[in-house]
Amino acid sequence: MDHEPGLVDLDAAETAARDFLRHLGVSLDPEAAEQTPGRMARAYAELLTPRPFNLTTFPNEQGRGDFVIARDIPMHSVCKHHFLPFAGVAHVGYLPGARIVGLSKLARVVEHFSRRPQVQERLTQQIASWLTERLDADAVGVVVEAEHMCMSMRGVQASGSTTTTSAMLGALGKDAELRREFLSLINLARPGR
Repeated sequence: MDHEPGLVDLDAAETAARDFLRHLGVSLDPEAAEQTPGRMARAYAELLTPRPFNLTTFPNEQGRGDFVIARDIPMHSVCKHHFLPFAGVAHVGYLPGARIVGLSKLARVVEHFSRRPQVQERLTQQIASWLTERLDADAVGVVVEAEHMCMSMRGVQASGSTTTTSAMLGALGKDAELRREFLSLINLARPGR
């Protein structure tokens, strides 16, 4: 599978975290803080390492042609510009072609691409492109809604603001009515949303 992380060296990461905190003037003397560099290293290793999976697909025996949608898939990632987290939900849907996918795999694909330093726009496009290539679907739509800590906690400090990105491939990119149906099914087209 593409987009695999490199080798993880937790010992070196812990040393680097200790140096990082020290250079920022953070004291690690109190008993509760002396283990912080190791916890930081392990936490970031977990955040940045996707679990392996195989995309399970099945023949579309019934010739199903309606949307298959997984809504509100929890996602979290790390902003590649500030290395602060962003979190929210992804809505992933497709119009099947010859194959359908195991539903849990839609969430696995979101996790796979989220577990790397990212920008939300790229993340959204990667999920949609990857599913389009592997499913040969007639249409794939991905919408990601997330709050970015680099916007909420620093800089503009716009706490509670969310960013929405979308990728509409295949027929969804060409057919406005189909796109409206998809957005309606994920409840993004309603007023006040």
